Amino acid sequence: MSSESTSAEALFIEGNRLLAAGDSRAAAARFREAIGCNPDFAEAYANLGLLRDEEGMAAEAEQYYRQALALNPGLSRTLVNLGALLATRKRFAEAEQAYRRALALAPGSPGAWSNLGALQACRKQEQEAEESYRTAIRLDPEYHRAYFNLSYLLLRQGRFDEGWRCLEHRNWHWHRRLDEMLSCPRWRGEDVRGRSLLIGFEAGHGDMIQFCRYAAILKERGAAQITLICHPALKDLFAALEGVDAVFSFAETFPGAAWDFWTPPMSIPGYCQTRLDSIPAPIPYLHPDRQLVGQWASVVADACAAGDVRVGLVWKGNPEFENDADRSLPQLQTLARLGAIPGVRFFSLQKGAGEDEAAAPPAGLPLVDLGPQIATFADAAAITVNLDLVIAVDTAMAHLAGALAKDCWVLLPDYKTDWRWLAGRNDSPWYPGVMRLFRQPRMGDWAAVIAEVDGALRAFVAAAGGADRRR
Repeated sequence: MSSESTSAEALFIEGNRLLAAGDSRAAAARFREAIGCNPDFAEAYANLGLLRDEEGMAAEAEQYYRQALALNPGLSRTLVNLGALLATRKRFAEAEQAYRRALALAPGSPGAWSNLGALQACRKQEQEAEESYRTAIRLDPEYHRAYFNLSYLLLRQGRFDEGWRCLEHRNWHWHRRLDEMLSCPRWRGEDVRGRSLLIGFEAGHGDMIQFCRYAAILKERGAAQITLICHPALKDLFAALEGVDAVFSFAETFPGAAWDFWTPPMSIPGYCQTRLDSIPAPIPYLHPDRQLVGQWASVVADACAAGDVRVGLVWKGNPEFENDADRSLPQLQTLARLGAIPGVRFFSLQKGAGEDEAAAPPAGLPLVDLGPQIATFADAAAITVNLDLVIAVDTAMAHLAGALAKDCWVLLPDYKTDWRWLAGRNDSPWYPGVMRLFRQPRMGDWAAVIAEVDGALRAFVAAAGGADRRR
């Protein structure tokens, strides 16, 4: 081995050590130095591609991956990484080709099979996706990612029995944090009679709003005391939640040894044997403060003419969500045609991304910008009960409206539609009688969705007949 090769190998090993230690910048420098010593060092190019991929530099990452594969076509892991990158860029045929090449090299790779399944699910090839996931699981019964991917497929199809079990293979960092902080064991369906439980938090506000309903279910099963941990913006709203004895936000200090069990909220449905025909939906199960409702009632009324139908709008979600570019509308302008419908007053409930658009709405869209005045979900809930209808993309506000038993129309993307809206339905058994789903007919086609909403809203206004529906 030449001295250049020896130096390149040493630099590569040092780069991997730095990468494992979390020092990405220094690791990248070592990989580049290794390439300087050995321009044909495929693995160094592959690792540089991975680093750029993780930084969101997709074009540069792809270039590095392809350089690595040109030098060494046998890098199956790099083919999987390239496939994942191409899939996120919706270059599906190329992504599948990369996965197939990886499997030709390593047919026993559960990761490659699971990634192929995820791609097939995105393309609505659900039978093939399920087969790919199950192949990954047969190859490695401990490969949790395949179970997790399979759970979304099963739950979307309404196959809750196995879907909930597979969902338990999620390994989210906040669950690990609670495991480390708490001295009590995680609840696995044991008898709760006379026991105290801590319900931890899931990733999003919408997850918490959808599944907080299970606190009352556990109380009905005999739990003696239930504490809930939630996002800070939800604490005030959840203070009056049925079945809950105490509420902490995760930003607060809370005891580590006060309960018999703890559980994430999305684990409860499986252990309560929730099936498609037995979803507990006692809406409304959230109840905003009456004084706050009264305060917002005057704000909303003052902005309306007599007989106006009051419609809340939410057009964007959290941009950090993996599928937000598809689930959010491009801009408020996408809803502009709704402004031509007479007898409607729109209210912006938008917070965060897109909130600034409400300050200067499209011409002809009569929009009252309430976003800057909304401090927490307690405010959002109090506003919502003073409206006739909420039109929202797939965000926490949709779940809030449903939990308040308020009419809500949810605008759904065709690509990676979230499992909880099921497949092929225009309603939701989680929020019966109040939720209506408007689905894209094809990827990215919001124009067709808004045209359908336009017709539905005209019918809604006509049915209201100028009367104040809240009274």
